Amino acid sequence: MSKQTFMKGTLILVLAGLIVKVLGFVNRIMLARIIGAEGLGLYQMAVPTFILIISLATFGLNISVSKLIAEADVAGDQKRVRVILQLSLAIVSILSFVFTTIMIVGASVISRYFLTDERAFYPLLAISPIVPLVAISSVLRGYFQGRQNMTPTAASQVVEQIVRMFTVIILANWLMPRGVEYAAAGAMLGVVCGEAVGMLSLLFQFRRQRFPKPAGSFGRFRDLLTNHRDTLRSLFAISLPVTGSRLVGSLTFFIEPIIVSQSLVLAGLSASAATSFYGQLAGMAIPLLIFPTFITYSLSVSLVPAVAEAAAQKNMRLIHRRLYQSIRLSLVIGAPFAALLYVFAAPLAELLYHDKQVGHFLKLMAPYSLFLYFQAPLQAALQGLDHAREAMRNTIIGAVLKTAAIFALASRPELGVDGVVLSVNISILSVTLLHFYSISRLTGFTINLTDTAKVIGSGIVIGYAASYTVSYSVSHAIPLVKAISVAIAASFVLYTLLLIGLGIIGKQDVQRIPWIGRTLAYFLPRR
Repeated sequence: MSKQTFMKGTLILVLAGLIVKVLGFVNRIMLARIIGAEGLGLYQMAVPTFILIISLATFGLNISVSKLIAEADVAGDQKRVRVILQLSLAIVSILSFVFTTIMIVGASVISRYFLTDERAFYPLLAISPIVPLVAISSVLRGYFQGRQNMTPTAASQVVEQIVRMFTVIILANWLMPRGVEYAAAGAMLGVVCGEAVGMLSLLFQFRRQRFPKPAGSFGRFRDLLTNHRDTLRSLFAISLPVTGSRLVGSLTFFIEPIIVSQSLVLAGLSASAATSFYGQLAGMAIPLLIFPTFITYSLSVSLVPAVAEAAAQKNMRLIHRRLYQSIRLSLVIGAPFAALLYVFAAPLAELLYHDKQVGHFLKLMAPYSLFLYFQAPLQAALQGLDHAREAMRNTIIGAVLKTAAIFALASRPELGVDGVVLSVNISILSVTLLHFYSISRLTGFTINLTDTAKVIGSGIVIGYAASYTVSYSVSHAIPLVKAISVAIAASFVLYTLLLIGLGIIGKQDVQRIPWIGRTLAYFLPRR
């Protein structure tokens, strides 16, 4: 298996992530138009429960596997690689069976007593078969990522999203005449179909490794536990705090629609209006806000094994370099997206969802989105450095602040739905700042304030330029869609030129881009 460089692996994941995000975004728009805000609200109400169960079933082992296999690779210990895989696959197989059963049995209780809308039972039941598929896929992806080969992960994500896109729309549209609850369930079944194909793609690529199959009996699993307790402890040392972080996030995500709906009812909204609002926020505004996170996710996936490898070699200089590359790329990508989302929040919401209220929510969150784009790489660095417990602590603090803020702000009639949006912003800001503080304290890493100011300043400039371009175009009878498209394209060209002129992007930076870097670098000045 060919080992890829940090930047090449990241780029492969970024390209795959871009394809997945675009297809997923189109899929979400089409789904919203088919089932509406209420149907999307039912769909989103089922998602937190699904995420919670997945967090428990996967047990954070994808991060553990990625980190431990990277360390085993450095030591050349292929026997340990096999043991890590066998233990991890055996554990998630058992957990998946348990939690899939719990999800199926508990769907009626959850929908009736916790989600305030009994119709959420159907999406919950439809999504339950996905648990073992995601759990097994997560371990296989962790294996490939630990070997620093991102191609199988990227390929499976693209295949999964293509299948999901068609099955979600077909099934939702087919079941819509029966009611929005059945349409939402159909969309969930489409997600299961996509995940199944993605897992098959990973298994197909994994077969080439010719490693022993995972434990096939209780006795074999017991022997693994007895003979490889050190490996098991190492897996749990990482997976427990990672699971803790995910569990806190998942519990918050699970509780969030409950607290949101109850708080908004206290503020004077009806239960149906609260459900529709949650569909607008969680199903329409936030997917737009997190669109660039496919880049930061790619960075975080590559960063865990890269930082773990550098830490195993006790190479602090390389750790700082990896951190600098990740934070810098997150900033360079995040700044223009945050600026353009703020400027075009209302027209984008109107064009994509035919819903002006979504634009209002998006505009409130856009300035804080830049902090969100830093969050995944910072957390990945903490996990790669064996400080997953600190990442869990920071996540808990952010979750508690968010939950308390929703209850305190959303229940006030003068704030209502805006109180929920402000609470999301509070959570984003607090977790990111806490992660950065932990990284800085542990490694001495700091941000270059001059470069940061240049990038943010460039983002503000293109925001004003884009706004002026659209206003000028519309005043000259140019259609709004065309005006926005031209403005966004021109803004990114201007942004690139500003970064080159200010010395943020130089020849040596572009040369690191795999395949085409040297060709592009020929046209750039040396920093």
